[in-house]
Amino acid sequence: MIPVRGNHRKRRGSLSRGAASTIKRVCGCLTEKRTEAMHITSFHTELVILPPARTAPPNIFRNTEFNRRRYELMLAEMQRLRGSVYLRDGAIQKHELTADGRHRLSVDEQSWHILLVDGAKRVKGCMRYLEEKRASRFDELWIRQSALTDCPVWGRKFRRAVEHEMERASRKQMSFGEVGGWAVAEERRGTVDPLRMVLATCGLFRLLGGCVGLATATVRHGSAAILRRIGLTPLTLNDQELPSYYDPRYGCQMEALRFDSDFPNVKYANAINELSDMMELMPLISCESRAPEWSGRLSGIDLPPAERPGRGALQPLAV
Repeated sequence: MIPVRGNHRKRRGSLSRGAASTIKRVCGCLTEKRTEAMHITSFHTELVILPPARTAPPNIFRNTEFNRRRYELMLAEMQRLRGSVYLRDGAIQKHELTADGRHRLSVDEQSWHILLVDGAKRVKGCMRYLEEKRASRFDELWIRQSALTDCPVWGRKFRRAVEHEMERASRKQMSFGEVGGWAVAEERRGTVDPLRMVLATCGLFRLLGGCVGLATATVRHGSAAILRRIGLTPLTLNDQELPSYYDPRYGCQMEALRFDSDFPNVKYANAINELSDMMELMPLISCESRAPEWSGRLSGIDLPPAERPGRGALQPLAV
């Protein structure tokens, strides 16, 4: 069992030597130097958080800017980056973009976004977490649009497997959500940044009180492989793994993966804990005023076990 927080507080924005070395080793960034002293703004990039447009950010985020105009500009730039990356990869067609090159999705304003921003404040990477608060059945989920849904062989099993994950989240009194929209500018691939974004998203789960969820990940650029490495596992039904599948909408092979924020790969548990701690002071840009209270994790203190059991620490998953 690895505690979420230790007795000694490190300097904010700095990963420990072990956590930084883990990120460096897995990314294979052998040319990056002094990774053990990596700051959150290392290599001229930093992470910025966008909360859902109509959700007031919880008080645990202490570097919050309430600026609707800047929120809209950052969201639009994220959509342009995603559009350019997806178009270049052949995942979308030009007609799916707006006149100014944005790849707009209806869930964008309902989602949390982790943005990678360079020294010139340009968005160079993005990842989305959609908390499915209003969904009570499969047909109300965003993931229902997956090509696997209509598969004559696996479609029904996919639906049942997703519903089982929803039930598991409910039993654990955790949120259920979906991760997607991962895009990284070409010049930032092969650096620590893509993995740092993923681990920061896992850290976000911790700050929001934990999450059980799903991701449909492309095998392109090793995206699915990276997610598997940090602890995501294939979606299963009755111990049978659902196979990878071809999605004609994106023109690539995809995998349906599941995750539980309490059970990351043991190799990354410490890094996720540290990033979760650091994220309290990451820049967060909101277009809503501050929430008066928050029902999840507050300043590292969990709700009583009777209300939210098992939220005390990450449980490492050895894979």
